[in-house]
Amino acid sequence: MIKWNDYKAQAKDRGSLAMEVYMIESTVIASPSEVGRHLPDHLAYQAKLEQAGILMFAGPLSDETGEMMTGSGLIIYRTRSLESAKALAEEDPMHKKGVRAFRIRRWLINEGSLQLNVKLSAQQVDFDPTNQSD
Repeated sequence: MIKWNDYKAQAKDRGSLAMEVYMIESTVIASPSEVGRHLPDHLAYQAKLEQAGILMFAGPLSDETGEMMTGSGLIIYRTRSLESAKALAEEDPMHKKGVRAFRIRRWLINEGSLQLNVKLSAQQVDFDPTNQSD
């Protein structure tokens, strides 16, 4: 195994993006009705973090078949440290009320693509997340 910061430095040296974010895997530990009761507060918390530029991506996860909702989710925070991301996850109403538990991991984004259509004179930015090439 290699130390995280050593790998991050190597990734930067070879020209990778090496953008560190924090992945929260949030898993259900209470009944679906209990989870549902806290959903509005959870979504409001997510919206607040999105507006602040902290929430990068978030959404529910399926089961392994891809056919069923589990009530679990994945959250990606863009913040300065693992400790800061952990504090944010702990404040999520789902975690704070004990209806979901979470695991947190650092994620080093090295490769990938994202398409935006920027129209300067119209001051417009379009993002089409459904542009799938498979």
